[in-house]
Amino acid sequence: MIILGIDPGTAITGYGVIRIVNNTVSWTDSGVIVTPAKANLADRLEVIYDGLTEKIQRHAPARVCIEQAFYAKNVHTTLILGHARGVAMLAAKKAGADIAEYSPREIKKSVVGNGNADKEQVAYMVKMLLSPPREHSHPDAYDALAAALCGYYHYNLPAGRSLRSSTNECNVLAGD
Repeated sequence: MIILGIDPGTAITGYGVIRIVNNTVSWTDSGVIVTPAKANLADRLEVIYDGLTEKIQRHAPARVCIEQAFYAKNVHTTLILGHARGVAMLAAKKAGADIAEYSPREIKKSVVGNGNADKEQVAYMVKMLLSPPREHSHPDAYDALAAALCGYYHYNLPAGRSLRSSTNECNVLAGD
């Protein structure tokens, strides 16, 4: 199974692709889609949609996991983020992929074991679990890989079962 994780944003959208074979998870692709800083919202959304559509066509994920919007102090920022999430959902839906949404807290808890983890902790655990072959300068790529891992954990683990790896133990509860 192939899972695409998306960390939506109108300036930078992270994407991460993982492959699961015989219950073994491996990194496939990750990076960011950067929109032109001076572009209007419609043009930025088109860049995000086209970039995600290309990744979806290339990897044909069965499941697309999208980070839910957090409620920022600035309502305008939250609304704009909703547009990026909408084009991500549209790209996944048009490709026939299963769509799952997870809160930032759920993603962090699934990957790090702590729903209040910072971006550095998430990036560290993603690197430990997947060993991507290149370093990313934007944390959004690691956040997207974390969303994909969260989708895998929630998809495969019954409630209350823990996931163990050689480097850590991460408790994952379905539906948290």
